[in-house]
This record gives sequence, C-alpha cells and structure tokens, in this order.
Amino acid sequence: MAKKKTTQSKTETLDYTKYVRWFWILFLGGLVAIVLIFLLASLGALGEMPDHTKLENPETNLATEIISSDDKTLGKFYFDDNRTPIVFEDLPENIVEALIATEDVRFYEHSGIDGRGTLRAIYKLGAGGGASTISQQLAKNLFTKQVSKNIIERLSQKVREWIIAIRLERQYTKEEIIAQYLNIYDFGNNGDGIRSAARIYFGKEPMDLDIKESAMLVGMLKNSSLYNPIPKRNPIGVKNRRNVVLFQMMKYEYISESEKDSLQKTELDLNFSPETHREGIATYFREYLRGFMKEWANKESNRKPDGSKYDLYSDGLKVFTTIDSRMQQYAEDAISQHMPRLQAEFDNQNTPDRNKTAPFVDLDKSEVTKLMNDAMKRGERWRILKNQGKSEKQIRASFEKPTDMRVFKWIDGKASEVDTVMKPIDSMRYYKSFLRPGMMSMDPLTGHVKAWVGGMNYKHFQYDMVKQGARQVGSTFKPFVYATAIDQLQFSPCDSFPRTQITIEANKYGNPEPWTVKNSDGKYSGKQTLKDALASSTNTVTARLMNEIGPQPVVEMAKKLGITSEILPVPAIALGTPDISVYEMVAAYSTFANKGVYNKPVMVTRIEDKNGTVLYQFKPESKDVLSEEVAYVTVNLMEGVTQAGSGKRLRHNSDWLAKSAVYKEIMTGYPYELKNPIAGKTGTTQNQSDGWFMGMVPNLVTGVWVGAEDRAAHFKSIHYGQGASMALPIWGLYMKACYADKTLDVSEGKFEKPSNLKIDINCEARDEGDLGGSEQPEDNVDVDF
Repeated sequence: MAKKKTTQSKTETLDYTKYVRWFWILFLGGLVAIVLIFLLASLGALGEMPDHTKLENPETNLATEIISSDDKTLGKFYFDDNRTPIVFEDLPENIVEALIATEDVRFYEHSGIDGRGTLRAIYKLGAGGGASTISQQLAKNLFTKQVSKNIIERLSQKVREWIIAIRLERQYTKEEIIAQYLNIYDFGNNGDGIRSAARIYFGKEPMDLDIKESAMLVGMLKNSSLYNPIPKRNPIGVKNRRNVVLFQMMKYEYISESEKDSLQKTELDLNFSPETHREGIATYFREYLRGFMKEWANKESNRKPDGSKYDLYSDGLKVFTTIDSRMQQYAEDAISQHMPRLQAEFDNQNTPDRNKTAPFVDLDKSEVTKLMNDAMKRGERWRILKNQGKSEKQIRASFEKPTDMRVFKWIDGKASEVDTVMKPIDSMRYYKSFLRPGMMSMDPLTGHVKAWVGGMNYKHFQYDMVKQGARQVGSTFKPFVYATAIDQLQFSPCDSFPRTQITIEANKYGNPEPWTVKNSDGKYSGKQTLKDALASSTNTVTARLMNEIGPQPVVEMAKKLGITSEILPVPAIALGTPDISVYEMVAAYSTFANKGVYNKPVMVTRIEDKNGTVLYQFKPESKDVLSEEVAYVTVNLMEGVTQAGSGKRLRHNSDWLAKSAVYKEIMTGYPYELKNPIAGKTGTTQNQSDGWFMGMVPNLVTGVWVGAEDRAAHFKSIHYGQGASMALPIWGLYMKACYADKTLDVSEGKFEKPSNLKIDINCEARDEGDLGGSEQPEDNVDVDF
C-alpha cells in the first residue's frame, strides 16, 4: 500500500512541474513576442516611424502671424491650420495644473508610459479610464493621427505611440512636451493650438486665462468636436466637462473645494471672436498684406535654403507691420460711429417717393438701366456663370430669380447681417446705395502707416478704398498747385489776388477750349490773400495760380510727391479733376509735414521665419521734393483751413453748429474741441460724389474719403454732400480718440518753423462765413471750401 501512494505522489508532482514549465514558456514567449513587436515597430515594420530629424522638427502647419507695431496679433494667414505656437513660459500655471490633474496626474513621474494606468486600463478593459499619457497623446497627434477601427491595427498603432512617446521624453523636457501638446491640439472653430483657442473663445492671450477659462479649454481636449462651446452646438456639455476638470483640480489639491464650488456655478462667459480672413481688425490691410507677401515669396532672392518658396499659409512666418493696433481700432471705431448716421440721412433722401431712381440722382430710366447692365457684366456672378458655359440669356434670367441671401445692414448704428430673399439684380442696386469710406493714417517722419481702413465691412465690401480705389480728389489737390506756385514764384500766404472770374484761353496749355472758372458762392468781388483763398477754397484764385505757372509743373510736383495715378497736364486739374487714391494722397501730404522730404509709405518692417531668422528688413525710400521753407509755407496755408475755413468745425467754437441744425445728426461726437495746430484741406467733387478731408499734425497725417460705388449715387444737397460733413467727422473722431490715449504720443505742438524762413507768413486767415450753403454751379468741378 505504501508503495502505491508514493507512485501516485510522484505522478502529481510531475504534473505540477509540467504546468510550471508551460507557464514559463508562455511568459517568456510573451515577453519575447512583446520585445519583438516593439523592435519591429521601432524599425518601422508596423508603420512609418519618425526619425530623429522628424522628432526634432515635427511637420505641422503653422499660420503666418501678422504683428502690429505695438506687438499685438492683427490676424493670420492659413488654410486649414490656424496655429501659432507658444513656449511653456507663455502658459499660465492654472492651465498646466488643469491639464495634469485631468489628463495625466503622474506626468512628472513616468517616462512616457504610465505603467499603473496601463495595468488599470487592461484590468478594467478601459472602464476605469484610458491609459494615454500626455506624451502618448502628443505622439498620436503628431505622427499616428487617425484612430483605426480595426483592433489589430489599433494595437499596432498603440505600440507605435508608446515608442514615440518614450522617444519624445528623451528628446524634450516635460515642459516642452506640455507646450507642444497644447500647441498641436485642434480646439475647433479654427482654434488650432492653445493660443488661437484662447483668442477665439476668450479674446485673450493664453497667459491671461483665468482658472475656469483654462478648465474649459482643457475639458475640450477630450473631444473638441463633441465639446464645442459656441451657441447651437454644445455649451451645456462643455460646461459640464469644465466642471469635471475643476473637480479634478480640487481632487489633486490645485484649488480648494470652495473655489471649485464657486467656479462650477459660473457660466462659460465666452468672448467668441472668430479668426477668419474676413473678420477681426484691419481686414483690408491684411488683404493688402496678402498680396505683398505673395509678391515677396515669388522673388527668387527670397527662397528657402533648399530653393523652394515660402508658403504663406503653413510655414509659420511672422510679419511685423507698422500698423498700431490701438490707432487701427480708433480709426475703425470712428468710421463705425459716423457712417451709420450719414447713411441714415442718405437713405432718408432716397426713399421712393423722394427719388424714383434711388440711389442714383439726375439719371433717367435708360441711364440707370445701362449703369446696372454694365455693373452686371463686371460682377463675379456673371463671370462664374459665363465660365460654366451659360448663355447671356440664361445669365440675365438668373439675376431676376429671387434668392436667399444674407446682406449687410446698419442696425441701431452697428454693422449687421440680415437674412432676406432678393433678386441678385436688386441686391446689386441695394449695395450701390451704401456710402463707403476709405482712411489711412501715417507718420510723416518715418513713413510708417499706423492705420488702414479700406471700407466699413470687408465681408460685404471687399474693394479696398485706400489703395485699390482712386477717386476724384476735388479741392484736396489745390495745395499741390499752391506749393508749386510758392516754389516757383516765391508767393507768400499774405499775397492778395482778385476773386474776379478768369478764363484761360484755348490752346494756352493744350486746353482745346477756353476754360472759365466759377466760385461755389457765386461771389467775385474784392481780393483775397492766398491763405484766405485756400481756407475758403476760392476757385478763381486757384485758377489764377494755374494760369501763372501752367499745369505741367503742377503735374511734375504731384509726381515728386508720390502720386502715380495719371494726371493730364490741363488747367482743370487745379480744381481736383484727377482720380487719386487715399494712399497716394496721404503720402503726398506727409511730404509737407516732413519738411519737404517724401517717405514712401512703409507697411512691413521685417519678416521672420518660425525660428526667428530675419528674412526681410525694410529699407527706407526717401527723397527731397521741396525746400523746408516751401513745405512749411504750404502747411501754414493749410492751417488757415482749420482756423477759418471748412475745417474750423474741428475747433471748440460751436457757433456754426447752432446755426446749422442740418448738420447735427451726422456730426457725431461734435464738438471735437481740438485746440492744437492742425493743417488740412477738405474736398468735394462734382455733384457731391466724393467727400474728402486731409488732416495733419506734426507727426501724423490722415486722409479720409467717403462716397458711393457709383458717382451717380450722391447727396442732392451740398449741406450733407460736402467733404466737411462726409469725411471730416471721421477724422475728428479718430484724432479725438488718439489724443485721449496718451500712450500714443500724437503731437499737440506746432509745426516746426525753418530757422531761415524768408517768405512772409504773418497773416491770419479770415472767417468769411460758412460757404457751404450755396449750391454748386453745374459746370464746376469742385465746390469745396
């Protein structure tokens, strides 16, 4: 019996040994398999793996950033990725704490893979939460991208992520990994990366985010497509997710329980500001800059070291501009304040019962039809349908078909959009009924452009009236005539000329017919000093100067002042017949303020690549145009305009306003109460189609134009249609805001007088009354004062 038991015991012992052997075989085999899988994965057998170079320089699309002179982001250029990376030092402590508490609480303890988290995820089959570390999530976002639905492919992808995460930990510090992860993540709504997200959702730089704002953005990391905070998407879900992050921060003692409770009760408090090419600040300037950058990138001398062109939309360039974000905002605000009121009066004068051809004035039905037909053929809709092979009959029919559309409208003084149903032909006429502005502001001493507003709403009015558009300049051209006369004949502002009518005979200056000039007030008696004549914009005196010097020297003067638009050398240019852009006019006037030295306008100071290497540095382009004496005397003449002419409404004296109730509604912000020296000139063209004001102080020159798309759309009366009512208020509002901001240091002092001034300037412009009450003679080009 005993022997039998011993045999049985040995058998049981042998069976146990077999199991142990199989256990070790499987265990060691599993380890070898895992090692082999990781080895194969690291060699790229399971999919492409990034080498050292790619780890060091991950391929991510970076937006080109447009930076103002006061170091603010004006906008970006991008296609799909609106990403501007920042370093760890630019992140607030609260967002780092929220990230670690929610996504990877042992982040500073592991080397890319959280062993405890991985075992927990395996044991609970993922029910206890995922095991991905921040490093693994970065690896996925940078290199493996989409999650596969196939379990084998997903496991293979996971192995690759582990290996890449470990390599990232070796390549970068923990802080750099956090910064990279937040930079690479897509927060939705063009919020690529933490910087774009902070600006889009809260209008802030990341460093300025508070705890609840940081918690919301970290909450979105779970799934920004699902957790989208904008209205009509999932703001409730985002708030709940934010509160989970706040709970995690409390759990790991980054905030107290009372802080958590208090913050969880708050709303999201979004300040949603989409960063698109058609919205935001300085939209017209940004569009000009797009063309500038494309031209720059196309030059052979501006290529990358490998010979390829820089990509404006993905290479992460930084473009440093001269635009001052504060002044740009003041300029846009001035337009937004004045234009709705001016438009309201324009609309009031163009109701169907008052004007059957509104918004056009003095046109018959056939002329309006021709104007609309011409506009139709120039339009984008016509071009697109033509390219699609549509016949002219089909295209015309499409303009008569009611269509759903969103159109621009001023509502309660604010730029808005409204949904409507309208025929395309009617929408064309609707948009032609809007008055539009153009405005540019420049430092004459450096040529740096400080503000650029090409219109009131880029989304709906994309034609830039600063540089693209050129319009008749009216009396703002007269200082060029005066400057030429002073330069050639040494006239003084105190020299007197008769106001009597003058006729320049035919063929004297290539004029085919005799040219007789009329004054807008219909008065021709007496004499005026040049200072009085420019202040009241007396046409006959300007014509006498033109008769003395001839048109060719004036044209040459304008060209030296930077005017590139075509100017025919005929006497009529004295009254402002040429079409010139705001851009050219501001640069020309700046020459007077800069003691006769022309500075070509500068918009870009330098361009850097994503690593900070300077690729472009601007070189000033200057030239002497006038003597310091002639420039100063011309400025002195224009000071008379704001002392006694149409520009006097910039001053504190409001007597004229009390007598002219017609102006009260559109003179927004009056009185401007500007008491410092100001030189300037208003301009009003034929039939009040264009209103101008050019204004100067010693270190800032600003030009404003207002008018409709078509010259046939204009005010009937000069009361509203003059430059002093259409354009000057924008200048006044802008300058008032600039002066209120003491950080800008806009000059309130006098223009510097030359030490060797020989020309007599000791006379004051006389106030001859508001000449704007008289109507414009039909054959007169300019009526301004």
